[in-house]
Amino acid sequence: MFHKAIDLKLLEGTALEVTFQDGIVKHYDMSMLFSKYPQLRALEDRSLFLAGKLMGAYGIMWNDDLDIEVETIYEDGDTVRKDIITFNQISANAVLSARAAAGISQKRLAALTGIDQSDISKIERGVANPSVATLDRIAKALGGKLSIAINLSDGNTF
Repeated sequence: MFHKAIDLKLLEGTALEVTFQDGIVKHYDMSMLFSKYPQLRALEDRSLFLAGKLMGAYGIMWNDDLDIEVETIYEDGDTVRKDIITFNQISANAVLSARAAAGISQKRLAALTGIDQSDISKIERGVANPSVATLDRIAKALGGKLSIAINLSDGNTF
Protein backbone atom coordinates (compact mmCIF):
# COMPACT_ATOMS: atom_id res chain seq x y z
CA MET A 1 0.00 0.00 0.00
CA PHE A 2 1.24 3.47 -0.84
CA HIS A 3 0.72 6.23 1.66
CA LYS A 4 -0.13 9.63 0.26
CA ALA A 5 1.52 12.65 1.86
CA ILE A 6 -0.64 15.75 2.17
CA ASP A 7 1.64 18.14 4.08
CA LEU A 8 5.34 18.74 4.67
CA LYS A 9 7.03 20.82 7.35
CA LEU A 10 10.79 21.34 7.32
CA LEU A 11 12.09 21.46 10.89
CA GLU A 12 15.46 22.17 12.56
CA GLY A 13 18.61 20.61 11.14
CA THR A 14 17.62 17.98 8.61
CA ALA A 15 14.41 16.91 10.33
CA LEU A 16 11.04 17.02 8.67
CA GLU A 17 7.44 16.27 9.51
CA VAL A 18 5.06 14.69 7.03
CA THR A 19 1.30 14.40 7.39
CA PHE A 20 -0.27 11.49 5.54
CA GLN A 21 -3.77 11.01 4.14
CA ASP A 22 -4.69 8.73 7.05
CA GLY A 23 -3.94 11.50 9.55
CA ILE A 24 -0.68 9.94 10.75
CA VAL A 25 2.06 12.55 11.24
CA LYS A 26 5.62 11.24 11.04
CA HIS A 27 8.89 12.86 12.11
CA TYR A 28 11.97 11.88 10.12
CA ASP A 29 15.57 13.07 10.22
CA MET A 30 17.26 12.86 6.85
CA SER A 31 20.66 12.50 8.57
CA MET A 32 19.72 8.85 9.21
CA LEU A 33 20.42 8.27 5.52
CA PHE A 34 23.77 10.08 5.27
CA SER A 35 25.92 6.95 5.70
CA LYS A 36 23.91 4.97 3.15
CA TYR A 37 23.49 7.87 0.68
CA PRO A 38 26.42 10.31 1.14
CA GLN A 39 24.98 12.70 -1.48
CA LEU A 40 22.21 13.54 1.00
CA ARG A 41 24.80 15.29 3.22
CA ALA A 42 24.22 18.26 0.94
CA LEU A 43 21.00 18.76 2.93
CA GLU A 44 23.13 20.05 5.82
CA ASP A 45 23.14 23.28 3.80
CA ARG A 46 20.14 24.96 5.43
CA SER A 47 19.11 26.94 2.35
CA LEU A 48 19.08 23.75 0.26
CA PHE A 49 17.17 21.83 2.93
CA LEU A 50 14.54 24.58 3.13
CA ALA A 51 14.04 24.30 -0.64
CA GLY A 52 12.46 20.86 -0.18
CA LYS A 53 8.97 20.48 -1.64
CA LEU A 54 6.34 17.81 -1.60
CA MET A 55 6.21 16.60 -5.19
CA GLY A 56 2.83 15.11 -5.84
CA ALA A 57 1.80 12.86 -2.97
CA TYR A 58 4.60 10.34 -3.02
CA GLY A 59 7.94 12.14 -2.78
CA ILE A 60 9.92 15.05 -1.41
CA MET A 61 12.40 16.70 -3.74
CA TRP A 62 15.19 19.20 -3.12
CA ASN A 63 16.78 19.23 -6.57
CA ASP A 64 17.35 16.87 -9.52
CA ASP A 65 19.74 14.75 -7.42
CA LEU A 66 18.15 14.78 -3.96
CA ASP A 67 14.78 13.27 -3.12
CA ILE A 68 13.08 10.73 -0.91
CA GLU A 69 9.94 8.66 -1.29
CA VAL A 70 7.41 9.43 1.43
CA GLU A 71 6.82 5.69 1.86
CA THR A 72 10.29 5.52 3.47
CA ILE A 73 9.21 8.20 5.93
CA TYR A 74 5.94 6.40 6.66
CA GLU A 75 7.72 3.10 7.30
CA ASP A 76 10.79 4.36 9.18
CA GLY A 77 9.72 7.67 10.69
CA ASP A 78 8.54 8.25 14.24
CA THR A 79 4.81 8.78 14.64
CA VAL A 80 4.27 12.03 16.52
CA ARG A 81 0.48 12.22 16.41
CA LYS A 82 -2.65 11.37 14.47
CA ASP A 83 -4.55 14.36 13.14
CA ILE A 84 -8.27 14.42 12.53
CA ILE A 85 -8.92 14.14 8.83
CA THR A 86 -11.57 16.42 7.34
CA PHE A 87 -14.37 15.41 4.99
CA ASN A 88 -12.57 17.27 2.20
CA GLN A 89 -9.39 15.24 2.79
CA ILE A 90 -11.31 11.97 2.94
CA SER A 91 -13.12 12.87 -0.28
CA ALA A 92 -9.85 13.92 -1.93
CA ASN A 93 -8.15 10.64 -1.05
CA ALA A 94 -11.13 8.56 -2.16
CA VAL A 95 -11.50 10.29 -5.53
CA LEU A 96 -7.76 10.32 -6.28
CA SER A 97 -7.31 6.67 -5.30
CA ALA A 98 -10.39 5.49 -7.22
CA ARG A 99 -9.41 7.45 -10.32
CA ALA A 100 -5.86 6.07 -10.17
CA ALA A 101 -7.17 2.52 -9.73
CA ALA A 102 -9.42 3.03 -12.76
CA GLY A 103 -6.38 4.23 -14.71
CA ILE A 104 -7.99 7.36 -16.10
CA SER A 105 -6.92 10.98 -16.20
CA GLN A 106 -8.68 13.92 -14.58
CA LYS A 107 -9.55 15.10 -18.09
CA ARG A 108 -11.25 11.78 -18.89
CA LEU A 109 -13.10 11.79 -15.57
CA ALA A 110 -14.28 15.31 -16.32
CA ALA A 111 -15.67 14.13 -19.66
CA LEU A 112 -17.43 11.18 -18.01
CA THR A 113 -19.01 13.25 -15.24
CA GLY A 114 -19.58 16.65 -16.82
CA ILE A 115 -17.57 18.14 -13.93
CA ASP A 116 -14.90 20.61 -14.99
CA GLN A 117 -11.37 19.17 -14.81
CA SER A 118 -10.23 22.07 -12.62
CA ASP A 119 -12.98 21.19 -10.13
CA ILE A 120 -11.87 17.55 -10.08
CA SER A 121 -8.34 18.78 -9.37
CA LYS A 122 -9.66 20.88 -6.46
CA ILE A 123 -11.55 17.88 -5.07
CA GLU A 124 -8.43 15.68 -5.31
CA ARG A 125 -6.30 18.31 -3.56
CA GLY A 126 -8.83 18.64 -0.76
CA VAL A 127 -9.51 22.32 -1.40
CA ALA A 128 -13.08 21.82 -2.65
CA ASN A 129 -16.10 20.85 -0.60
CA PRO A 130 -17.86 18.41 -2.94
CA SER A 131 -21.51 17.59 -2.43
CA VAL A 132 -22.65 14.03 -1.93
CA ALA A 133 -24.31 14.25 -5.36
CA THR A 134 -20.98 15.24 -6.96
CA LEU A 135 -19.16 12.38 -5.25
CA ASP A 136 -21.92 10.01 -6.39
CA ARG A 137 -21.49 11.16 -10.02
CA ILE A 138 -17.75 10.54 -9.76
CA ALA A 139 -18.23 7.10 -8.20
CA LYS A 140 -20.69 6.07 -10.92
CA ALA A 141 -18.41 7.38 -13.69
CA LEU A 142 -15.63 5.22 -12.26
CA GLY A 143 -17.89 2.17 -12.30
CA GLY A 144 -18.43 2.18 -8.55
CA LYS A 145 -20.90 3.36 -5.98
CA LEU A 146 -20.68 5.89 -3.19
CA SER A 147 -20.73 4.51 0.32
CA ILE A 148 -21.09 6.66 3.43
CA ALA A 149 -20.73 5.39 6.99
CA ILE A 150 -21.12 6.97 10.38
CA ASN A 151 -18.83 5.41 12.96
CA LEU A 152 -19.89 6.01 16.54
CA SER A 153 -17.49 6.03 19.48
CA ASP A 154 -19.20 2.92 20.88
CA GLY A 155 -18.03 0.96 17.83
CA ASN A 156 -21.35 0.93 15.99
CA THR A 157 -21.31 1.81 12.32
CA PHE A 158 -24.36 2.98 10.39
